Amino acid sequence: MKYLLPAFLIALSTITPRLHALEAGTAVVDVTDRTIPVHDTLHAKALVLKEGDRTVVVLTIDAVALGELGRIKSDFLPQLRARLSQELGLAPENLMVNASHCHGVLRTDFPELCFQVIKSAHARLVPVRAGVGSGQETGISENRRIHMRDGSEVDMRRTYSLPNDSGIASVGAIDPQIGLLRLDRLDGSNLALVYNFACHPIMNPPSSGNSADFPGVASAIIEEQLGGTAFFIQGCAGDINPVHYKHITQPANATPLGNQLAISVLRAARKVTTQADSPLRFVRQNMLLPRGADLTARIAKVEAERLRLTQSLRANNLNFKSFLPLLLQQKLNPDYPSQSAQSYLHERSIGKDGLSKLDADNRASVETYLGNLAIMEQITRLNTNLGLLKMHLAHNQKAMEMPLDVELTALRVGDFRLVTFPGELTSEIGMNIKKAAGQPGTFVAGYTNGYIYYAPTAKQRLNTGYAQEDCDCLVAPEWQKAFESQALEMLKGL
Repeated sequence: MKYLLPAFLIALSTITPRLHALEAGTAVVDVTDRTIPVHDTLHAKALVLKEGDRTVVVLTIDAVALGELGRIKSDFLPQLRARLSQELGLAPENLMVNASHCHGVLRTDFPELCFQVIKSAHARLVPVRAGVGSGQETGISENRRIHMRDGSEVDMRRTYSLPNDSGIASVGAIDPQIGLLRLDRLDGSNLALVYNFACHPIMNPPSSGNSADFPGVASAIIEEQLGGTAFFIQGCAGDINPVHYKHITQPANATPLGNQLAISVLRAARKVTTQADSPLRFVRQNMLLPRGADLTARIAKVEAERLRLTQSLRANNLNFKSFLPLLLQQKLNPDYPSQSAQSYLHERSIGKDGLSKLDADNRASVETYLGNLAIMEQITRLNTNLGLLKMHLAHNQKAMEMPLDVELTALRVGDFRLVTFPGELTSEIGMNIKKAAGQPGTFVAGYTNGYIYYAPTAKQRLNTGYAQEDCDCLVAPEWQKAFESQALEMLKGL
């Protein structure tokens, strides 16, 4: 079966001399739901790009996803496109909408606000010069997939515990690159800075209130220092967490991460040289991706493993109240855990060994209890991801197992190139595409123009450890090769 629709490239110009200068306009609107506690403001930001008769709209929203999760529903994009065409005369296909993936809550009237912010940006077009650049930020993110010694992978989530340290072999890599598109007015002042980076914005928990998380912090600082409007474009963050995400010794706080990202963005942005000769290109394609046909089998394996683990739980004399003091005693003094050394030595002097036998029995009980705890933690992880597998099996069955129809876009502004996907791409996929493209100004974004949950690599997708990325997933393993190939073709088409 072939999963690619015939290529349908939209808005590609013929090879003719450029007669029109690049123009751009920006606007920002507050989309924060203030009926709930608010930590900081959520924004929708519009960047309208124009060259001759070609206009492209880039909209960024501080939201979790474009469909499925949160308040943005599947009819949002079609309705917005219809209004852009009918009321503003803009090509409806030339629209790129990226969700930052922060877990903020939008106002209920956000669709109207999004249209109005695009309308405002379109009315503010000015000539601009464009430049591409890149930076590095290694200190605010970590790969949440943990490679275990048995060949499986486990991920870091707040919904379950980390595995035991003794079973961990290595951790996955991050993509530290920051992709930049700088747009300056002709007087040299900054109009807009687009920055692409990969990391889940999940550091401010719901208890902190409605929040745009670290991208909101970073963008505010960038705008204060550089001027203009900062547009955060979420990258391939499917397996990338904020660093210290699982730490429990201090409250989660997105501000230091946002500060650090902003510094790295600003350092790189100030090195970007802009130029007038910056062609605007845009490609939009639909692609058919295979749905996972192995979900029933994976569910059966998880259930069998859960049963095996349940049956491996061992009977024990201890409960938690008795286990914890014994564990502490054994750790504080392994040689004499139950009594003072004098008591042990006295027993031995009269030919008795009651304390030593008690200690041996207690050590065995503690080891059994610890083993049961590890098994229960494994079962917790399996239960959570089993629920995801069952949810997506129901999705696929409801769709009659028909391939997933996804929308891909690619944007070029001068030497800046960006290709997008409507799901949570894992970092390896983004790095693969950037390396294969062979162009230093090429970047990749997920969470754009739709949402189909996680899109892991083929290897991750077949993980026997059952992590979120390979269970909270609709696609078959073959999807990766097809998408990476198509993304490269689209980039070449620019």
